Amino acid sequence: MHRPPLPKILAAGFALALLWALGASYLIVFHDDVLAGFVARQGAMRDAYEARLAELQDRLDRAGRDRAGAETSLAERVAAALERQAELERRQAALATLGAQVSDPLTTGALPRPEADPDGFSLRPAEAGTRPRLPALPRRSAIDAETGLIRLEARLDGLRAAQGERLARVVERAGDTVRRLRGLIGRTGLDPDRLDRAAAGGTGGPLVPLGPDMLDGAGIANSFASNLDLARRTLGDGERLHQLVAALPFGRPTRGEPVVSSPFGTRLDPFTRGLALHTGLDLRAESGEPARATAPGRVSAADYAGGYGNMVEIDHGHGVVTRFGHLARILVRPGQRVAAGDVVGLVGSTGRSTGAHLHYETRIDGEPVDPQRFLEAGGDLAAVLATD
Repeated sequence: MHRPPLPKILAAGFALALLWALGASYLIVFHDDVLAGFVARQGAMRDAYEARLAELQDRLDRAGRDRAGAETSLAERVAAALERQAELERRQAALATLGAQVSDPLTTGALPRPEADPDGFSLRPAEAGTRPRLPALPRRSAIDAETGLIRLEARLDGLRAAQGERLARVVERAGDTVRRLRGLIGRTGLDPDRLDRAAAGGTGGPLVPLGPDMLDGAGIANSFASNLDLARRTLGDGERLHQLVAALPFGRPTRGEPVVSSPFGTRLDPFTRGLALHTGLDLRAESGEPARATAPGRVSAADYAGGYGNMVEIDHGHGVVTRFGHLARILVRPGQRVAAGDVVGLVGSTGRSTGAHLHYETRIDGEPVDPQRFLEAGGDLAAVLATD
């Protein structure tokens, strides 16, 4: 067997010894640096791990806060819906009051029931003088809760819009009635402004600015509150005008449609055959036919009055009087109160008359005006009241 020569073995051993000596010397000389590097790597690994843990914990905390914030936000939105429902209920009550004035239920839709809302939210109104507490949210997924709340808010928005539209229609309808009644009064020669001011009386009082409940978020007058106030004032105007027209002689003095045999104004006098002023209407009627008051009032005269013959005069207020002439018989006395339609006398031919008929006269502030204005306005009044 061939063996390596001894010098080669020695050389190899010497090389190994030299390498070991160099490694040992390196460890001795650079021991601290090696250890420091190892420690630094371990520290970096620990810091990275702790940073990762901190990041994960922060994410968990944020998720928890977001979840809590979402629940709080949802609860606050439900509480806001509760407050909106309370406001809609107050509006509904106000509309019901207006509906009673116009004989109209003013239906605008059903409000959510306080005890059991189909969307799963309990909308229980707060006691008077207290703020609504945040309601308990239904136990279901966040998506279902959000969907239910959106549906509920949409329903409240729809009811709010319906109430506003219905109120606007009430204002329009009441305003149209007021305009038509004022037009009828004006056609008679009366000044509706003067009569309405007298009926309404004086106005005034201290200045009271609009409160927060009358203003919206931008400080502008709340449209519903403004329209509600306008509706009340317009309905009040309409009520006063109804009372006015009820006090004016818009009725018929004889039964059936009046037939005029001689109109108001200049005519040939039946006795002198000369031009003369006819201060009323001659209405065809049979002798003994009832002559009726055309509006409520007080009898200011009931006696024989020259050319009028037996004459009844009724004071209706507002400077308006009516006269019934040529009566065969007077059935009322001075100072007596009469209602529209009451019989004041019987048709005849007394005084300056050529035959049985009713002389019917209307006067405003003592001046004779054409009674036909009142008779025609009275016929149109029935149509106005029918659509009111």
